[in-house]
Amino acid sequence: MFFVMSELQKEIKQNKPFVSLEEEVYLNLQRTAYLLGIKTAEILKKANLTGTQYNVLRILRGAGAEGLACSEISDRLVTRDSDITRLLDRLNTRKLIERARNATDRRAIIAKITSKGLQLLNELDEPVMKSNQTQFGHLGQNLLEQLNALLVLARNNTKNS
Repeated sequence: MFFVMSELQKEIKQNKPFVSLEEEVYLNLQRTAYLLGIKTAEILKKANLTGTQYNVLRILRGAGAEGLACSEISDRLVTRDSDITRLLDRLNTRKLIERARNATDRRAIIAKITSKGLQLLNELDEPVMKSNQTQFGHLGQNLLEQLNALLVLARNNTKNS
């Protein structure tokens, strides 16, 4: 039986066919996310941040002066981190965030971004945006909208599994 190697098979030097098209798509998505993430990781590394720390700072910037409870931050993360407390500790140590007890519920801790955290995000906004444009701009608006819709469809099905 004759088969044509896919681009992914060539990249990962796999000589046999994938078990299914679904497996190939899954692995292709993983490979793509990894390769695209390298550039952003390089930008964030210069600021001594991980992708998840950057995500937390962006979430807190979006939350504004009210801040958010740890559980709210965790719910909003793009990728989950099981140890949100330690992650917040590291950001707090660097004075990028501050934490305080909630005035109405003393059990809850509210995290807020500091001016130093806002300044760091402002410095990262342009290089991250340029990186995103470099990685995806060549696709054009129509393909980007289609890709976005396909990713949402694929992700929505995970809620039913």
